Amino acid sequence: MRKLIDWLYRGLQGLLTFLIAILILPVTMQIVARFTDLIPNYIWTEEMARFCLIWIIMLGASVAVRDGTHFDVDVLPHPKTVAGLALSRMVVHGVIFLVALIFLAFGWRFAMFGYDQSSELTGINMITIHIAWPFAGFTWVVFTLEKFYDDLQLMKKGKGAAYGAV
Repeated sequence: MRKLIDWLYRGLQGLLTFLIAILILPVTMQIVARFTDLIPNYIWTEEMARFCLIWIIMLGASVAVRDGTHFDVDVLPHPKTVAGLALSRMVVHGVIFLVALIFLAFGWRFAMFGYDQSSELTGINMITIHIAWPFAGFTWVVFTLEKFYDDLQLMKKGKGAAYGAV
């Protein structure tokens, strides 16, 4: 199962890199068109940049959940034991899991709303953009379940051990 999750993670990283590279094209075209007369002002570049940015944000958030580099606020006291550390991480991962379920459930409704619409400039069906929300929720669920498993293993390993001993 871990190999499948690693494959998903690497795929997300690759897609994220690809979208960032693609984003450079319309933004560069907008800048050149705005300040020179070399190319005309294209309207589709703004929409393409916005759509890429939406996907970049959602995929970046998914990668951050797997990496543990998403932002979190320290409201819990610093744990003194490994088991306490595992428990505090489980609390953080539990909150992320709840947000993931919200994104998954309401994001699906949002995606179905987008299914009935198309972009006025490019004609793209808006589900291709709106599906980013439930997709992000799905990946967050997968990655937080993996984190829960790791936290449970840490808790088993560190029952009664001092935090610095592991």
